[in-house]
Amino acid sequence: MGPLAWPPAPRPEAISAADWCDWTWQMRHRVRSAAELAAWRAPRADEHAAIDALAERFRFVITPYYASLMDPEDPACPIARQVVPQLGELEDPDGLPDPLDEVAHSPVKNLVRVYPDRVAFCVNNECALYCRYCLRKRMVGEPDWAMKKRELEQALGWIRATPAIRDVLLTGGDPLVFSDDKLAWLLGELRAIPHVEIVRLGTRLPVTLPFRVTDDLCRILAEHHPIWVNTHFNHPRELTAEAADACDRLLRAGCPVGNQSVLLRGINDDLPTMQALCEGLIRMRVRPYYCYQAQLLEGTAHFRVPIERGLELFESLRGRTSGFAIPVYVLDTPHGKVPLARSRLRGRDGDFVVVEAWNGALWRERNPLDAASDDAPAGRRTP
Repeated sequence: MGPLAWPPAPRPEAISAADWCDWTWQMRHRVRSAAELAAWRAPRADEHAAIDALAERFRFVITPYYASLMDPEDPACPIARQVVPQLGELEDPDGLPDPLDEVAHSPVKNLVRVYPDRVAFCVNNECALYCRYCLRKRMVGEPDWAMKKRELEQALGWIRATPAIRDVLLTGGDPLVFSDDKLAWLLGELRAIPHVEIVRLGTRLPVTLPFRVTDDLCRILAEHHPIWVNTHFNHPRELTAEAADACDRLLRAGCPVGNQSVLLRGINDDLPTMQALCEGLIRMRVRPYYCYQAQLLEGTAHFRVPIERGLELFESLRGRTSGFAIPVYVLDTPHGKVPLARSRLRGRDGDFVVVEAWNGALWRERNPLDAASDDAPAGRRTP
């Protein structure tokens, strides 16, 4: 493969090119049941059971585009494992609904302040698809967490009244699920606040629904600079021609694009896969920014790896690829993000790793050494 050549997502012949490339068509035709999933990948018996068992706890929704990236023959497909329910989600005694204590950090609904100068503004509760390791699965798709316009205005009012806030991250859910008009209104309101210097968009749509990145959307973003975009690729198989085009459109609109992945057991926790992901992102001109340690989030024990194994992985990348292709391995805590390096660890206390946050606070993260086998993780693969 040449440095700028990417495989296209396989579009089914029964779907016209016009429909396939229409992001609103993709949203209307999302996979929501085992029967609909079977059109792309026959659910295994355990997956079928998990879909039924988890229906009331965390529903699953997948765009046709992303479903087309799944390998129908691979039971450990790294794309399917990110979005198809698994029975392992029911076996997580340590999992918490809000491991970062975001609700306690919210001065108004869905506005999260951990640092003095910035906030995460969860502007909606909807995504193009629902990742099984989603940090905000407590709110995604749940009606009670939807943001009405008056609630958005209340949060904007808090930002206006708090001059220390210079950086606003629009997240959710996913802000790009908004219509162009609604997003333009929100960006305009933020841009009218003198002390807000930059606006960031946290979005996975370049990965899961790249057709959303239209010329009209890019024109709106270009009118409200500086806009920074962080997206979320986890595996080299997600690096398609469509995703590359979406990232290129954002870059040409003047938006720097970074990537925040999550270290996921059996998906990207081996050297060949992580290296291929990072180097592929660089070829797309997307900077690997963070790779998060999977949170102590309910239903995600099967995704988590011991932090020491994560350290070994990112240390192994050093010298094997360009320095700027290596993301910062971080642990998110209620005290903020802690870069994970041996110099930042304050020790291990049995099943807990002790780290020091930016403000000097010590945090004990439950992370048993036997959370995953010390042997090579299952599902190691290259793209």
